[in-house]
Amino acid sequence: MALDLAADLDFALSLADAADAFTLPHFSSRSFTVLLKENQTEVTEIDRGCETLVMDMVRAQRPTHAWYGEEHGTGGDSGSEWIWVIDPIDGTSNFVRGVPVWATLIALVHRDMGPMIGVVSAPAMQTRWWGVLEGGAYCNGHPIRVSDVSELSEATLSITDNAPWRDLGYGDWIKNLKKSVKRLRGFGDFWQHMLVAQGSIDIAVDAIGLEPYDIAALIPVVHAAGGKLVDRQGNTNWRADTAISTNNRVPIKL
Repeated sequence: MALDLAADLDFALSLADAADAFTLPHFSSRSFTVLLKENQTEVTEIDRGCETLVMDMVRAQRPTHAWYGEEHGTGGDSGSEWIWVIDPIDGTSNFVRGVPVWATLIALVHRDMGPMIGVVSAPAMQTRWWGVLEGGAYCNGHPIRVSDVSELSEATLSITDNAPWRDLGYGDWIKNLKKSVKRLRGFGDFWQHMLVAQGSIDIAVDAIGLEPYDIAALIPVVHAAGGKLVDRQGNTNWRADTAISTNNRVPIKL
């Protein structure tokens, strides 16, 4: 199935422009309040306002599509083959504490083929990544590619280990992986996967407990850059609860 996604990529980038124009001034001025959701994660009115802004644009300009966001759930044409998946602020805890590592994640997902377009926009870092499946990956307009590292002993790993990994019996795997690499870091959230895509690191292992809107936008960028993003079963699944990205060269056994 051949698709021309140029217009949708342009639209996704315009959504990111609008999100950045909304979120960054509030981050800079520290003008927001913080609440706790039922799951005890932090949320601000900026998260919710950003998602509303983006979804209003989707409703207006892609009325035949569906949408799914972290703060406001699902809507649109439930029978559509296309769904826009939005995380208005990935890294809200960083946003709240004045750490610039946060981003708006925007994905266009096809019902059968999965995530096709991903945009990861981190305005406080002055960095934006995007990718189109089989159409290339970019950072600030420049093509990016995963690293050529092929030996685990030469690899750089970023990991956000958490208790569920150990609870599910992956404790030894995590321990051995950490011991096997050359460098160990903990960049976290979207950033570690984008660093894999741009060839700065070689492996990124995220915490268990992710949601689809944490993952969907990452897949097209990593894959278009020549890498691979999978869940803990080794499958590319945007609806999974974890994400492991590699340069698709370093051998790791799950």
